[in-house]
Amino acid sequence: MHFSIPETEVRSDENGSTYVAYNIHVNGVLHCRVRYSQLLGLHEQDPILGSSEMFNSFLRKAQQETQQIPTEEVQLEIYLFSGQKVKVNILTSDQTEDVLEAVASKLDLPDELVGYFSLFLVQERGDGGCTYVRKLQEFELPYVSITSLHSPNYRIVLRKSYWDTAYDSDVMDDRVGLNLLYAQTVSDIERGWILVNKEQHRQLKSLQEKGSKKEVRLTILRHECIMLKPPFDPCITDFPEKGCHVIVGAGNNELNFHVKLPSDQMKEGSFKVTRMRCWRVTSSVPVANGTANPSSSSKCDVKLELAFEYLMSKDRLQWVTITSPQAIMMSICLQSMVDELMVKKSGGSIKKKKRLNGSFQRSDSQQAVKSPPLLDSPDPSREQVVKLSTKLSSVSLRGLSSSNSASDISGNDFHGNYAFEGIGDDDL
Repeated sequence: MHFSIPETEVRSDENGSTYVAYNIHVNGVLHCRVRYSQLLGLHEQDPILGSSEMFNSFLRKAQQETQQIPTEEVQLEIYLFSGQKVKVNILTSDQTEDVLEAVASKLDLPDELVGYFSLFLVQERGDGGCTYVRKLQEFELPYVSITSLHSPNYRIVLRKSYWDTAYDSDVMDDRVGLNLLYAQTVSDIERGWILVNKEQHRQLKSLQEKGSKKEVRLTILRHECIMLKPPFDPCITDFPEKGCHVIVGAGNNELNFHVKLPSDQMKEGSFKVTRMRCWRVTSSVPVANGTANPSSSSKCDVKLELAFEYLMSKDRLQWVTITSPQAIMMSICLQSMVDELMVKKSGGSIKKKKRLNGSFQRSDSQQAVKSPPLLDSPDPSREQVVKLSTKLSSVSLRGLSSSNSASDISGNDFHGNYAFEGIGDDDL
């Protein structure tokens, strides 16, 4: 988690007394406002508090109190990439894992596959595209998070959350898991998040018309198509030279770069997470009157940068910087890739672990019912998923050439010669 307190506010309590509220941003987003006495009380707790459920509980309670949302039963809409939405009955105080389990139950997704999926906050754009805001974490309440945005353009979306495509076989062995993965694959291709050439397009079109859901996914993996899951909004990088516009995608345990040079030449390449020695996120706020602390009532405009030190060749490390409002989410993606690699290296599993208090339960009136076939009953309020035969021909990242060649950039520019820091390809 990335914490910052970029601003404070002078507020009044119910008795009319004034106090200073500290605006706590978690992962780049205002999460809650707390008083000094609350921070002091937290500071005085057990030194291992930061990794405990007590700490997450503190953040959830503070979030709910900040937004002044009482605990009550509500219905929350969770969207799927097929265009459907699932309505689940929850409490406003339910944490992310509770909501995820409720959605999985509604879809009949087996309990052992819940850990392969996560909930994401997504913003729909006016051009028909969408921006991933963040993955919902265990320290927040999904209903409070989306309600506090006060905008119909935000949605909570269910999406697979693992990076290693080898886990696809586990998911595709189950009917519901296969339907979810297939719908996401179709959507990703339509949005240009999976890049295919003309021959791959022809094969996928044929398979889609035959209804071969598993083969569509296997074809993508067999041809090692470039996956930008998800691509971030266009941003700026200093590689291969300063001031380059870039579209960054995260997938296959690497960051994918589609760079437009100042000369308007297009370059493509990738940075493997196993060759990153370290990375950091830095933030800065505008300086006014000699201080970076904004006035008590103003909203600060924070500039975020992600920088990582990369092994370009055997003896050459180089820092690469990305300037983007989504720098924190990029960092979280990198961390989750490393976590997944370490779990796999140790022989562990990403399957859902049993909770100490048992499975998610609701009253009889709230028990989930079996859902209809995933792709057969789309939400009538949204356009149906268009067949690949009509959509795949237009798949490309805006402004990029049709070439998918990886030779556009030299090996020394984007790839090191061996793995770094003990999580190399041989370990996988």
